[in-house]
Amino acid sequence: MPKAEWGTKRICPTTGKRFYDLNRTPIVSPYTGEIVDIEIVRRKAAGAIIAQEAKSSAIMDDDLDADDLIESDSDDADLDEELLEDDDDETVSLDDLADVAGGEDDV
Repeated sequence: MPKAEWGTKRICPTTGKRFYDLNRTPIVSPYTGEIVDIEIVRRKAAGAIIAQEAKSSAIMDDDLDADDLIESDSDDADLDEELLEDDDDETVSLDDLADVAGGEDDV
């Protein structure tokens, strides 16, 4: 559990490593010795989140093309009809199904 005198946990914008600010002003990264401007870091993080959401929304729009969905549904219907036709040709008696060996226990 962090102590109060350690301050707030921060992330160095250059290295990405975490550190405590020790309640100092200005906040200085112990890794690079640079002053960390919290407002710039927040804006960058917000921009990255917005870009990520825009990218995922564009991908979802591309995936949900209506023409592709209609074509795939008709292909599936044809495949289902073919499978049903094949099932009618072959029948297996229940006695034949009961004779199938199970696991190692049946040996």
